[in-house]
Amino acid sequence: MNGNRKSRFSEILTTSTKLGLTSFGGPVAHLAYFKDEYVDRRKWLDDKTYAEIIALCQFLPGPASSQVGISIGILRGGLIGGLLSWIGFTLPSVLVLIVFALMYQALNLEGAQFIQSLKVVAVAVVLHALIGMGQKLTPDRPRIAMAIIAGAVMLLYPSAWVQIIVIIVGGVAGYLIFRQRAESNIAVFKISISKKMGIAALGILGGLLVLLPMLNRTIDHALLNIFDIFFRVGALVFGGGHVVLPMIEREVVPTGLMEANEFLAGYGMAQAVPGPLFTFASYLGTIMAGVPGGIVATIAIFLPSFLLIIGALPFLNMLRKYDAFQGVLVGVNAVVVGILLAAFYDPVFTSSIFEPVDFVLALILFFLLSVWKLPAWMVVLVGIVAGYILHLPLFV
Repeated sequence: MNGNRKSRFSEILTTSTKLGLTSFGGPVAHLAYFKDEYVDRRKWLDDKTYAEIIALCQFLPGPASSQVGISIGILRGGLIGGLLSWIGFTLPSVLVLIVFALMYQALNLEGAQFIQSLKVVAVAVVLHALIGMGQKLTPDRPRIAMAIIAGAVMLLYPSAWVQIIVIIVGGVAGYLIFRQRAESNIAVFKISISKKMGIAALGILGGLLVLLPMLNRTIDHALLNIFDIFFRVGALVFGGGHVVLPMIEREVVPTGLMEANEFLAGYGMAQAVPGPLFTFASYLGTIMAGVPGGIVATIAIFLPSFLLIIGALPFLNMLRKYDAFQGVLVGVNAVVVGILLAAFYDPVFTSSIFEPVDFVLALILFFLLSVWKLPAWMVVLVGIVAGYILHLPLFV
């Protein structure tokens, strides 16, 4: 039994590390990579459970894709599995950004072709995942309509708060329309976290939000200051990595902790590496207090995600048994497809496809994913090589 646990932990770490090395393109693309690896290939969970976890994480502050990865790790291997899943997915970009912080002036990757190719890879990966999720989660006219309306609202009124409102309205619509179609034989996923542990995690989160600012005002220490700043940001920012930019900027640039050009250089690099954009904190912490600062900032900004997931998952399993909640989830799943559809257009498509050669590359990569069934990590490598080839003078 102990050997099985070790094997499972090893599997979680190696799989998440592969994703951490290849998941370019931001949070929406990360969810697509996760679906390809965890749902389609490894069958660790089904589409419905995966969509429910996405919906749960959309409600929570913090980095949604990292929270989804942590949740899948917890379902697969308990709290240790969740930690290993986070380490594997996050560590590659943390290491790159800490090194970049130490020598950022010597690096100049702006305009590099491989960065543009990685953006195009994200277009193909997200579209492939979106089609797959749409077929399973919006199989009838009412749910297709809900997805389209949700996507339209998000495109016209892009905001983290609008996204939360759209999810709530989708849940209400699902309750009204679909609660009579609830499944009586719903699969219950196993989770080793008790409700008491969940409540304790939420209590720790609330306590730290109150205690850390008080300690920071009392004790003058650079690492404590960093922990306070990044823990607060990780606990309170809704809307993912790009929303965290102005919130952190207000904490570190006007206060003189770093120069504006240092801040922006790190943000550009954070978007060029795989993994979660929240690892931008690793760069900032290193600029502020060296490698220890980078480590502290990384732990601080992701710790609220762990506490929130531990607090929420035990209750999700319980609520799924009720007809009314199943109806709510059906509606939420439909509007999540619409939210991903809006995100596929902006920022994934609009920030990646600038000329015909980009569109050609995206079509080729989508064909490799959907028809040839190549794994996403291989498509990343093909995309980088093909991007350079297609930009040779022969083609442009």
